[in-house]
Amino acid sequence: MALLGALLLFVLATFDKHGLSNDEPVQHTYGRLLLAFYGSGFADRHAFDYINLHLYGGLFDMLAAALEPYSPWSVWDLRHLLSALFGVAGIAFAALTARQLAGPRAGCLTGLLLGLTGAWTGAMFTHTKDIPFGTAMMAAVFFSTGLLRQLPRPSLGNLFGVGLALGCAMGLRVGGLFALFYLGMGVILVLWSRSRSVGDALLLVRQCLPRLLLAMALAIAVMAVTWPWSVMGWRNLFDAATRFSHFNFDMKTQLAGTLYPISQLPRTYLSHYLLLRVPELLLLGLLAAALWGLLGLWRSQQPRMPVLRLPITSLPLVPVILAALFPVLFSLATAPALYNGIRHFSFVLPPLAVLAGLGLDALLTSLKTQRAVLLAATAVLLAIGTDNLLLMLRLHPYQYVAYNHLAGGLDGVFRRYELDYWNDGARESAHLLNRLLSDELGTAPAELTVAFCGESVQINEFLDSRFRVVRDWPSADFFVSATQTGCDKAMNGTLIGQVERDGIPLMVIKDRRELVGPDRLVIDESPGN
Repeated sequence: MALLGALLLFVLATFDKHGLSNDEPVQHTYGRLLLAFYGSGFADRHAFDYINLHLYGGLFDMLAAALEPYSPWSVWDLRHLLSALFGVAGIAFAALTARQLAGPRAGCLTGLLLGLTGAWTGAMFTHTKDIPFGTAMMAAVFFSTGLLRQLPRPSLGNLFGVGLALGCAMGLRVGGLFALFYLGMGVILVLWSRSRSVGDALLLVRQCLPRLLLAMALAIAVMAVTWPWSVMGWRNLFDAATRFSHFNFDMKTQLAGTLYPISQLPRTYLSHYLLLRVPELLLLGLLAAALWGLLGLWRSQQPRMPVLRLPITSLPLVPVILAALFPVLFSLATAPALYNGIRHFSFVLPPLAVLAGLGLDALLTSLKTQRAVLLAATAVLLAIGTDNLLLMLRLHPYQYVAYNHLAGGLDGVFRRYELDYWNDGARESAHLLNRLLSDELGTAPAELTVAFCGESVQINEFLDSRFRVVRDWPSADFFVSATQTGCDKAMNGTLIGQVERDGIPLMVIKDRRELVGPDRLVIDESPGN
């Protein structure tokens, strides 16, 4: 509870420090259009013709659009606050899952591990499609785990929780169907393990099937309300799933210093990024979980050796294991078009944290009779965790660009891997440019033009009225760009400011007012431009 309280204070203190993501303007418009669909008595159907947003559920965007008229903040800060609250809820569900399986220490360790993961805690403000979906998926895993422990007669609370969480996940992305697969596999394995014959298995199925169907009915109802297009045609869910599995457009992404078209990525793209993006303490927990899990399975096959009874080897853990590993294996097998590192698979981070928390808890449990070793191990874990926390503090508020020591930190990944791909630093850059102009001109009126490597609204929202964002880059007085994929080298100019962390520039500001003639033109045809 102290951890969750600290996270909530962190959210309330920092939700208004972030820039807009590339997708937020269109996402919020989609939410407004869905509200218009319901407000018009289903007559206004513009939501289903707006770009390709009908392929996504609208749960988060509808919620943000519904709260917009009552918000004392800008619509973007409101979205960031809501998304961050979803992120804290995701940490809570991950901790509760580990607690349910192994007790309060495992739950606390899991919450700490996910809280120290910048790809979750930093991303939860601006990744308004990915973090709410990851939270809904983790909630579905939590209730699925509880349901499996109660088979063949699960409680109404777990049935309601599973149905609501599944509906919310599918009301955000069609990938919520993964959670249904995790639950189904868990039910099959648990019922099979409790049956001595096919007749026994069928009897158990008859006992639990009506209750499971009630949960599925609730899930479909929630999905229908939050993603109405999904139930407007019998093929729509299938079409959405196939469209995303073959999703592709003209874009490049970085991996180990090479720019790849997103359709030509190595199969290891996701696993490579995961290895470098999660903190060292979480990696250590995953290693411990793997070792204790394998040890438990091996001992269970030895007739004269007592079984190692840890939650890592229990069947109710099946949804957690599948939620953590199946998407990664899926990406290795299918090589989907990806970009922005692990953003599209952020939903694997909470179940990975659960496994890591269970692993560390099992490690500490195994050392409880060896006090000196236990104290030494605890000291090592605290040192690693403190190092992870200090990194989060140094990067604030851009924790989502964090990389671990295996990657060499920001210095090791600069110009080699994805960094500020969402232009989160645009807000700080705009404020810096505002101050520079005020120091130079005072309150004198001026109209100066700014070229920005990104969506114009991402910086225009925070510039004062003396600036005008233009698409004609060579004519611009200033150029602002993230260092992501080298776009900052696309235009000439005098460097007058930058957003940096750990000595690495995330975003630069160039003054171009004194440039004339050819010097105002593009100087570097960067592949990222």
